[in-house]
Amino acid sequence: MCPSSGSSAGELRAVVFDFDGTILDTETREFLQWQQLYRQHGRELALTDWQRGIGTWGAFDPWAGLPEEVQADRESVHAELHDRIVADIGEQDLRPGVRGVLEGLHAAGWPLALATSSDRRWVTRWLEQHGLLNLFMVLCTRDDVRRVKPDPELYVLAAQRLGLRAGDCLAVEDSLNGGLAAVAAGMRLVVVPNDVTRTQPFPPEWARLNDGFALGLVGLLEAAGVQGAGRG
Repeated sequence: MCPSSGSSAGELRAVVFDFDGTILDTETREFLQWQQLYRQHGRELALTDWQRGIGTWGAFDPWAGLPEEVQADRESVHAELHDRIVADIGEQDLRPGVRGVLEGLHAAGWPLALATSSDRRWVTRWLEQHGLLNLFMVLCTRDDVRRVKPDPELYVLAAQRLGLRAGDCLAVEDSLNGGLAAVAAGMRLVVVPNDVTRTQPFPPEWARLNDGFALGLVGLLEAAGVQGAGRG
């Protein structure tokens, strides 16, 4: 299925992916490491609190729930925690099925972009490690905008850099903040939640793949309403 084939609600011409939690599930690994830190100090980190900060910055401060003595030594605690998180993520593979989806889209001629609230150094590190960087025509990161998700600026910019209208693009997201950004930009959306986002209160009208990328490229395009997605 190539981007020149139309869809029932208008023609899609490109696909814009989120990164953290969508392509590589950094979010679950980071949450588990923070959860371990909390438990080391007799505290419990609630998933519902953590979810507020997924896909954005500044919406939730995990340090506020830790004892004062930990916060007083924040610099060294954070350095050690960061090292553990990066080492943990470094041992993780991509989300199951996502490589095939990305490579299938690229091979079929779909322009691909990335729109992420993370910085460019972070995402290029992991894209290079997993051999995906060359698949993307456009990378839009927090370094490029004034406001990250749930503001639509990242998705608006991705469409502009692709030379398209936002309505020509499909956004693939894992989180509520990311989905809100994509919808506000005017993109069609498919949510592919992971272990830490699947209980978020996604609006029922949002297309959603609860089994991740198990249905491959055809499953993603069908969820987006692309006609003829099942025909090669």
